[in-house]
Amino acid sequence: MSDVTDQSTDIDSLIDVMRRRRSVRRFEKGRRVERGTLMKIAEAARWAPTGANTQCFDVLIVDEPEMRDKVLEVFLRQSSRLIAHVKGFPAVKKTYLANTVAIVIVLGDPRWKASFPNATDSEWEAEYEANNENILLASLGAVIQNVQLAVTACGLTSAWLSGGGEDTTNRDLADLLGYPEPLVAYGTIPIGYPEKDVSLRWRRPVEQVVHWNRYDPTKFRPQELVDFYVEKLRPFAMYRGNEDLEEWEDVEEKTGKWRDALTGPTPNPDGKVK
Repeated sequence: MSDVTDQSTDIDSLIDVMRRRRSVRRFEKGRRVERGTLMKIAEAARWAPTGANTQCFDVLIVDEPEMRDKVLEVFLRQSSRLIAHVKGFPAVKKTYLANTVAIVIVLGDPRWKASFPNATDSEWEAEYEANNENILLASLGAVIQNVQLAVTACGLTSAWLSGGGEDTTNRDLADLLGYPEPLVAYGTIPIGYPEKDVSLRWRRPVEQVVHWNRYDPTKFRPQELVDFYVEKLRPFAMYRGNEDLEEWEDVEEKTGKWRDALTGPTPNPDGKVK
């Protein structure tokens, strides 16, 4: 009986860390962190699952203020490109990097895709090349998630920058930090102490997420809902501090006809996939 109780406590503690993990872009100024703490975060990364146990990553940690500022310059240039050339995204400024205690960069090594399933004839070559890319990205995503959860468990907070994987930004980082081809900075994770209490973010109801034994088409989110999120709801859903949309004072205004689809168990009640 005690084993069951202990396991229940373990999963509750794990989910609590997951719920507290947040993408934060406002850090306290003038703070430092011990390398021992950063090594614990790296240890968490080391235990991430990877395809064929290739461990197809390295963890590059920037904790010297001078180098951090140079990394900041790379991402300020990246922000300028996003503003000028990429369809509007709600958060592109990277000035907050100046207040990080460290920046963790997860480098992926595509050479290890040779260990994943590879086709023996041309008919299947394209399919398995695409699959191997998915295995690589899933492996690196697991590493990045482990880093972010460890950061949270250490009383810090973090974000996951979308930049680094683009060719231009990756070349700039490689020139600065000295890592060779074919390594790519798939994950850039600034970490620090949050400037204020970190609140929760909206999450879909678990009943909407879960399918038992077979896909339930009533839970398929129609394209019109996806378009509404991208065009109208995204900036609010990304930053407001409420797990439940129903807690928004202006929920009716912000969600419109999609309120039930966003807050209930079935976003697609008629079950038609469209």
